[in-house]
Amino acid sequence: MRIGPHDIATPLVLAPMAGVTDKPFRQLCKRLGAGLAVSEMTISDPRFWKTDKSLRRMDHAGEPAPISVQIAGTEPRQLAEAARYNVDHGAQIIDINMGCPAKKVCNAWAGSALMRDEALVGRIVQAVVQAVEVPVTLKIRTGWDAQHRNAPTIARIAQDAGIAALAVHGRTRDQHYTGLAEYDTIAAIKADLSIPVFANGDIDSPEKAAQVLAHTGADALLIGRAAQGRPWIFREIAHFLATGQTLPAPSLTEVRDILLGHLQALHDFYGQPQGVRIARKHLGWYAKDRPENAQFRSVVNRAESPEEQLRLTRDYFDALIAGAPTGFPAAA
Repeated sequence: MRIGPHDIATPLVLAPMAGVTDKPFRQLCKRLGAGLAVSEMTISDPRFWKTDKSLRRMDHAGEPAPISVQIAGTEPRQLAEAARYNVDHGAQIIDINMGCPAKKVCNAWAGSALMRDEALVGRIVQAVVQAVEVPVTLKIRTGWDAQHRNAPTIARIAQDAGIAALAVHGRTRDQHYTGLAEYDTIAAIKADLSIPVFANGDIDSPEKAAQVLAHTGADALLIGRAAQGRPWIFREIAHFLATGQTLPAPSLTEVRDILLGHLQALHDFYGQPQGVRIARKHLGWYAKDRPENAQFRSVVNRAESPEEQLRLTRDYFDALIAGAPTGFPAAA
């Protein structure tokens, strides 16, 4: 698969998720098989570009190419300027957010709320495409609600304006992440367009990935929540698509090592105490399938230093590996 001049080694993309797809997580997922990882969304309002949060989101030093940066906003000229600014700071692909269902985003008429105004969508994508020389991609949902599934219309507008690839989440905005994703709309969009189309929504296993690709004819898959606490899902899916065989689950030793490396990267990237706090949600995701997960999280979440957080995590997994008591009682 190609996006503009960029070859994407595997048709698996880490979806942009606010508060999740920071540089440490993007680098980890790329190492474990993601062909592309999209950054957290960056606000288009230049007043906020110099905040600590924005500066971290725009930090791509040492990140494997191609670097894809998502921008969000409502005003075409401001989004165009945000695209230029991010390209000047290392972005090699610009992604426009028209898929976020969060109230604080939609109440400002950004994210998926933009799908209610097709003319504005056209002005935005045209302005951003004309502003930069790198490829511009777009993420949308199937529509605003079940009565307004206008994604096929917006997809055609986007392609005509020069969008290089389109990602479609198989839910409307009012569904948020509830119910089941549907893929018929994605299939219809793919049949109508000549640019790459990415399918998104409820792709949580290699088997489901193969089913969605077969159903939609999509060029790639966008994977979000299923990668939380399970970043190796990308290599599992890639292996299954290539061979039809299921990879063995990672050993506890490998999970421990991946997690400890991830924690260390978070501590290094954010510093103390922010790195410790941000790591807590990742610890919960990694432990969510363990019977002792609630007790584990209650202990590690009390850690106030990177050293203590790493030690408690290492001790927990070392006990599991040795078959010894973890010290954390299993949930009833």
